[in-house]
Amino acid sequence: MVAVKVLKDSNNNDGEDFINEVASMSQTSHVNIVSLLGFCCEGSKRAIIYEFLGNGSLDKFISDKTTMNLDLTTLYGIALGVARGLDYLHHGCKTRIVHFDIKPQNVLLDENLCPKVSDFGLAKLCEKKESIMSLLEMRGTIGYIAPEMISRVYGSISHKSDVYSYGMLVLEMIGARKKRDDQNCESNPSSIYFPEWIYKDLENGDVGNYIENGISSEEEEIGKKMTMVGLWCIQSSPSNRPSMNRVIEMMEGSLEALEVPPRPVLHQVPTAPLFESFAISEENTSASEILISSTESSCL
Repeated sequence: MVAVKVLKDSNNNDGEDFINEVASMSQTSHVNIVSLLGFCCEGSKRAIIYEFLGNGSLDKFISDKTTMNLDLTTLYGIALGVARGLDYLHHGCKTRIVHFDIKPQNVLLDENLCPKVSDFGLAKLCEKKESIMSLLEMRGTIGYIAPEMISRVYGSISHKSDVYSYGMLVLEMIGARKKRDDQNCESNPSSIYFPEWIYKDLENGDVGNYIENGISSEEEEIGKKMTMVGLWCIQSSPSNRPSMNRVIEMMEGSLEALEVPPRPVLHQVPTAPLFESFAISEENTSASEILISSTESSCL
């Protein structure tokens, strides 16, 4: 069994997604990265063949519509696996790879629920010594995209942009986004960017109160630790975010060893989620247009 990804003919990027994905995946070999098996290119028809993962993507396990809920221990293992995959991309490859589109739909699970990062269509390769990147296009998915991708006032684009997306992924995995949806979307269409209320809980000493009831003390500690790590990863300034190898250390360490992350300044925006991946020219799209497009956008 193999998975075949057929890329639609596009006149906008002249096969850039196809080239990015093949070039990136051909340089990887890691248990938490989807394996490239081959590719086909005939005229405008392009396809990528990679290993088949029977459990599909992570989003179907954490969606509020799913009946396949995973316990926190399993979710922790998945989050740790994704962190190891990203650390490999950033520090383990001969050429550093920045993914730029980390989200639940791009985390695939095998029969043992081992996570594998997939979909490298927006990825960018750079030399390891390069810490700052120059991009003419904004890459990512609203809700997971780092604020520096929207406006350089927040800092420079680097592998830390993936760290931000990972933090948003972790917070969604532990139920933060679902609570935001349940509490705010119907009653308050102008609700604030969702990690804001998590900081309020931190100040009140109630971190983890959105985690399901009836769990063991060990699972509760795991949920709180994932929350703290997620909040560190979504700091508005890239320099304040940990590297992925530091994230792994934080995830594997004790909850008591984690400091409470500083609280960023957040803005109010309408709730209109947009989950489509994109690469939009900054010449045609202003930062303000992106900031107001979704409550889940990175408007710190």
